[in-house]
Amino acid sequence: MRRIRKFPGGTQERLRAELQQAAQALLNRPWITKRKDPEMFVLVKSHYEKLRDWFHDHAGFSLIVTRSFAKLEKIPGSWQPWMRIETFHGPRDYALFAYGLWYLEGRGEAEQFLLSEMVDAIRDHLLSLDVNLDWTLYEHRLSMARALKKLRELEVLVAVEGEESDWAREGGNHNVLYEASPMARYVLRRFPKDLTAYESMEELIAPADQLLPAAADPATGSDVQARRQKIFRRLIQEPVVYDWQWPDEERRYVQTQRSWLIEQMRNMLNLEGRRFREGLLFTWTDVTGEMELFPTLAGESDLLMLLAGEIRRILHKNPGIFEKDEQGNLLLTRAEFEGILSRLKEYHGDYWSKGHREKTSSLLADELIAHLREWNLGMQEGVHTVKLYPAFMRWNGTYGWKEQAE
Repeated sequence: MRRIRKFPGGTQERLRAELQQAAQALLNRPWITKRKDPEMFVLVKSHYEKLRDWFHDHAGFSLIVTRSFAKLEKIPGSWQPWMRIETFHGPRDYALFAYGLWYLEGRGEAEQFLLSEMVDAIRDHLLSLDVNLDWTLYEHRLSMARALKKLRELEVLVAVEGEESDWAREGGNHNVLYEASPMARYVLRRFPKDLTAYESMEELIAPADQLLPAAADPATGSDVQARRQKIFRRLIQEPVVYDWQWPDEERRYVQTQRSWLIEQMRNMLNLEGRRFREGLLFTWTDVTGEMELFPTLAGESDLLMLLAGEIRRILHKNPGIFEKDEQGNLLLTRAEFEGILSRLKEYHGDYWSKGHREKTSSLLADELIAHLREWNLGMQEGVHTVKLYPAFMRWNGTYGWKEQAE
């Protein structure tokens, strides 16, 4: 269980710090349950009105609080590859996850059932839709097992006895006894009309009150509100958004309203904003927090920090050695990128993990480029060019040697 942090200072300062902590928890967890984290659940309930109003007005998020859990319904401002479920391998996993929820919605609270009953019901239902699932196929069972594992992680499915991984390996020779949770019906976002009635992805990601058939009212500034909500969603959810990644109207809003945006993000989320040449960037100043931050705990982040420091040292000696584009992105050839990694491995490889030491320069480059892309710090463009975004070049990593510390 996470413990609630105790904050010094006066009443107003303490209340604001509690509000920020509750907001961060809502943003970074699927939900907060009374059973698992009663202190945070009480904290959210005590600040319910302020949290509900701020998230609705600024981001178009709905806050749901029941007697047993609190959930913030988050909507992407812009779809990103890292918003996927990392353990899922393809569309079948997502489909079986959704049909798992379909099955659970028909179960009563704490009702027990067998895995064999669940998979047979899903298979029969899909057969009625002319979709064939064959549980004798290992790949189909493996997809179902991944979906079931995610349902368990979300606490909407409780395993009383057995493991779905055994069923995935052996098929009908194994079974699992499950227990249903009433939270299953709250996992997927609810829409005011049938999904087939929507004609574009923009409609699907709009907040619920913008999906209603009422016409836009100029007096309420609904168009401005929609734009503002989308901007806040991107600033809250994405690690970096550069000026050139905003549509024209949104970019003008960010540039003209930056002081207000910075104030709002600081007051509610404790994120510090600063205007740079490439855009409005937000950072988290505390060493602890609910969100995932860059650099991550993964070794790839350490190597990227080291890479950024090395490129900065190269540029200090020869400022014009690498080309830049009109957005200020640094352009390296793939050969230059791999060459720098090879030199870093030669100098510092003893401090790297065995997996990173043994990778070829090409495979290591692929891994680090994927990490860059995930954090919107760079990408590979075409076959021969690696593009490093300006935010990446604001990092500077090096190893702290013992003699330096002394």
